Amino acid sequence: MIVEVQGKPAYAYTGGKRFDPALPAVVFIHGAEHDHSVWALQSRYFANHGFGVLAVDLPGHRRSAGPALRSIGALADWLAALLDASGVERACVIGHSMGSLVALEFAARYPDRATHLALIATAVPMAVSDALLDAAQHDEPHAIAMVNAWSHSTLAAKPSCPGPGFWLHGMNRRLMEQVAATGEPQLFHTDFTVCNDYADGFARAAQVRCPVRLIVGKRDAMTPPRAARALADALTQAGVDARTIALDAGHAVMSEQPDATLDALFSFARMPLESRR
Repeated sequence: MIVEVQGKPAYAYTGGKRFDPALPAVVFIHGAEHDHSVWALQSRYFANHGFGVLAVDLPGHRRSAGPALRSIGALADWLAALLDASGVERACVIGHSMGSLVALEFAARYPDRATHLALIATAVPMAVSDALLDAAQHDEPHAIAMVNAWSHSTLAAKPSCPGPGFWLHGMNRRLMEQVAATGEPQLFHTDFTVCNDYADGFARAAQVRCPVRLIVGKRDAMTPPRAARALADALTQAGVDARTIALDAGHAVMSEQPDATLDALFSFARMPLESRR
């Protein structure tokens, strides 16, 4: 689905179903040098089980027009504008890695618009090493190789999604190469800089009002589980229902543990629906 957001075309995958703004809405936000396709299993399942799905391409990534935005705050405001353009008042907001920071910022800036908040492979702060920033700026293929190696905790996850015969490392590398090829120069460096510069996470956690789930990979080398603990504590101190779910995966949680990730997200997103019965 293409909608106009802040004067530019923006793409959101709707899970193979026509988007219906009357349904409970769920928004999926990808991470650095990725696009909506990282949510293939989760977005399609939600769309076929009673939700209106918007799995976005962030500005400058694949089918959403650039330029890429240069701050988490700007991305959160863009997300609010996308919901406006789609006719959505409130949504369950789910983000992975860089997308988790966008989701957190959105839920804090627009507390009446977030029904649930799920933060996958998150960390506050989300510091990026100087070596990786330098590689992203001057040798993007090397940065892609580095991140791809660090994102996966196994050479071959169990068959599930996409299924037997798919090489997760190769798929992820090719996706990042495609995002780089279709985006602006040094897009990976832009995304990493956005993450590295975000300094408002703990202040924003105090402004969140919806329930939160932090889904972390036990073997995540990019954002290790310990990096999410302070954020979980800050959310709990703010009085929200914030719980952490640890899965046997690396940073690529959705591909290494697709079923467990889906189960955690779907049961969480359905909580208000069930409570009204």
